[in-house]
Parts: sequence; C-alpha cells; structure tokens
Amino acid sequence: MREEAPEVSDPGLQPERTVIAWSRTMISFLVASAVFLRWLPHYGLGMILLLSLSSAVAFGILFSQRARYRKMLQGVRAERLRADVVAVVLTSLMIMAMGVCAIIMVIEDV
Repeated sequence: MREEAPEVSDPGLQPERTVIAWSRTMISFLVASAVFLRWLPHYGLGMILLLSLSSAVAFGILFSQRARYRKMLQGVRAERLRADVVAVVLTSLMIMAMGVCAIIMVIEDV
C-alpha cells in the first residue's frame, strides 16, 4: 500500500524547493551520462565507467527523493531543519571522481 506524504503548512515551501533542486541535479547527471555515451566511440570502453558512475548517482538521487521529502517535512514540523550533508558530500565526491577519470582518459588519448 502506497503511503501518502503528510500535509504541512510551509509558506516557504522548503521541502518542495529542496526536491526540485535535487531533481535538477539528477537531470544534470543524466545529461552527463548522455555526453559520456556520445564520447564512447572516440574514447573507448573507459567511458562505460563514467557512464556507470553518473547513472548510478542519478538513480540514487531518484530513489532517495521520497525519503528526502519526508525528512524535510518532519524537519519543518519540528522546526529543526538540517541539511543533508552526507548526500551533498557524496555527490561532490562523485563529481570530482568523474572529472578526474575524464581528464585521465582525455590525456591518455592525446
């Protein structure tokens, strides 16, 4: 049985803004995946690693959205809203890892 999201009166719509921001991040990773797929014929199978990393992050964001929204609603109700530091740090580390891998692949090709 599907559980409905609880109602909350939030004039600033903080949970919705947070979900929208994470959705934009997910779309950015999917666009990066499409770019890596386009680079596949030129840079070879190493692009599969980058494609896998960016797709994994995008799907991780997608599958954690509902839990993130509920957590934000609970934070608004309790008036103790906390940033999801772990998700932000992991996303930043994945971006840096993908950038380093892409640079290495481009340098090796030159």
